[in-house]
Formats: sequence, structure tokens, C-alpha cells
Amino acid sequence: MESARNTGNGSGTKNLPGSGDPHVQEVMRAAHEELKQLLRQRADVMKRIGTVKQTIVGLANLFGDDVLSEELLELVDRKSSGRQPGFTKACRMVLMEADRPLGAREVCEHIQQRVPPVLLRHKDPLASVTTVLNRLVEYGEARTVIRENGRRAWQWVADPANSGFAREGQGSSSKL
Repeated sequence: MESARNTGNGSGTKNLPGSGDPHVQEVMRAAHEELKQLLRQRADVMKRIGTVKQTIVGLANLFGDDVLSEELLELVDRKSSGRQPGFTKACRMVLMEADRPLGAREVCEHIQQRVPPVLLRHKDPLASVTTVLNRLVEYGEARTVIRENGRRAWQWVADPANSGFAREGQGSSSKL
């Protein structure tokens, strides 16, 4: 005997109790709209967090980590925990400090320059970096761009219009 849950009506909609009820459909439509709105808000918040973190990292690079409190060091992933820095943390820092989108190979090279032991723990560092970069995109912390040569590159998500830290040559400055 087939359950009503497993039978379709040919249009992709299951014959579930209440699926034809206009009240149920209205609640579902409203929930769907709210979910879409919340996801847009989350993307905006993640972009703003990226901008603020990038600003803090830029200031710390200029003035030294001693201008940051312990809590702030931890929040921007700069606090030394006494153990080897994490792979994801290293990828975040490389993207955050980059002034342009980076390919996976470039991220590997930056990690190799800064914290070589991190790469030693990975059989295929390039594949591991690519996986982490794609996860950062899923988390809303990075975005993928396609370069002129058709290859992927990754960039830290920040809103340039609201960046409080102007990079050399950009000439833009605005308040946080």
C-alpha cells in the first residue's frame, strides 16, 4: 500500500494533507518570503562583518597587533593559541589581507610563506585549499570570481563602498 506522502500528482507537488488548502499555501508563501528576506539580510551582515574584519586587520598590520585587545585578536583570528594555526584560519587570513582575488595556488603560496607547517599536514594542499575556499563561499565569507583566463579566484567578502580602510591607490575613505 502506497502512502500519500510518496505519491505525486505529476506536477512535482506531493498529495499531502492540506497542500490544496489556500490558508496552508498562504502560510507557506509568507514563510518562503521571510526566509528569502532573512537570507538577503544574512548576506548583507556577512559582507559588513568582512568589511569590518578587513579594516581591523589592515589597522593591525599598520600599527601592530598590540593595538588590539585579546578579544579582538580572537575575533579577527590573529590570536596565537599556542598550537599550529588552523588551515581554514590561514586561508581566511590570506584572503582577508589580499588586495585582489587570489587563485588556490596563490593562497597555497601565501600560506607556505607565512605558516609552512600548516601545509605539511595535507597530502594535496591545493585540493585542501580549494575545498576550504569553497566552504568560505558557502559561509558567505568569500566570493568566487572568474578571471580573464577563465580560472577561478576567491576574494574576501567586504563592501568596498563601506570600507573604513582605504587601500593604496584606491583613494576611497569613509567612516565605519
